[in-house]
Amino acid sequence: MNLRYRALLAAVALAIIAAPAYAQQSSTVTQADVQRLQDNVYLADRDLSQLRSRDATRATQLGTELDDLRDEVVYLKVKLRKERTLSRTEYSDVRDRIEDLRSRARSDVAAAAPASTPTPAPAPSSAANSATTVSRSTSAPGNTTSTPSTTTTASSVEVPVGTEIDVRLQNTLNSGTAQVEDRFEGATLADVTVDGRLAIPAGSIFRGVVTAVEPGTRTNRTSKMTVSFDQVTLNGRSYPIRGTVTQAIEGEGIRGEAGRTAAGAGVGAIIGGILGGFKGALAGILIGGGGTIAATEGKEVELPQGSVLRVRMDSPVQIDTQTRH
Repeated sequence: MNLRYRALLAAVALAIIAAPAYAQQSSTVTQADVQRLQDNVYLADRDLSQLRSRDATRATQLGTELDDLRDEVVYLKVKLRKERTLSRTEYSDVRDRIEDLRSRARSDVAAAAPASTPTPAPAPSSAANSATTVSRSTSAPGNTTSTPSTTTTASSVEVPVGTEIDVRLQNTLNSGTAQVEDRFEGATLADVTVDGRLAIPAGSIFRGVVTAVEPGTRTNRTSKMTVSFDQVTLNGRSYPIRGTVTQAIEGEGIRGEAGRTAAGAGVGAIIGGILGGFKGALAGILIGGGGTIAATEGKEVELPQGSVLRVRMDSPVQIDTQTRH
């Protein structure tokens, strides 16, 4: 009996000793976590774009805060790569401040809306990814318009034609190596809602296909590649779609980091506008009708992994909400 009692005490002691280590391990911040911060910075910038058309002064004020947060995300990413560790407290503080800024920007947009306009769908309270309200105007990213033809039922919701959805590429696409019918995938950056109901959650998988490709040659200096999307998968169920690429947005993370670090630059020298995340259209390419992507510099068309493609829905898709867990 005494031996069994001692064995029990020893087991309890070991559990107490191991608990802090386990807690520390469970709170480890990963590169994927920091990538989500970059995605949220991008979404915050889009929120400010909506606010800027109504209250430019307020948008400028919040833009200054966002610039500081963008720099802090760069700092966290560099620190994680250099030191291979990052406290959950540091990560959570920046994450919460980004979400707070987004909440203020969205509330300012709602407050500035003219009284004669329809009341917009309520913004979600998610702390990680906010929703894209269907449907956005294809002429100006970030704008929202109503869609009277949208069909919803108690058990389903329809994402209408014209909805634009931002999808982060999980593969690299290059016109020099791609073949017709090659498949690739991307993950949605933000929730898509219709009339306040969640239709396509952030992180859903869009499947794409290369439908045409013209690699660069000595006689053909303008390489081209056409891609489209034919399927979206969410909650374990796949739905057929028809989606056309309308814009490619730079999303490579931190540019020039390796060269600066190798030269012995400190973290402070790395910060300052080198976050490649979402500064605008991807350089060196032009997107034409039907999603055809052409190189503008006599090189191959290349869409790096992590680039963001803006996909316009060319057919409605009815999402079954009863299959959600």
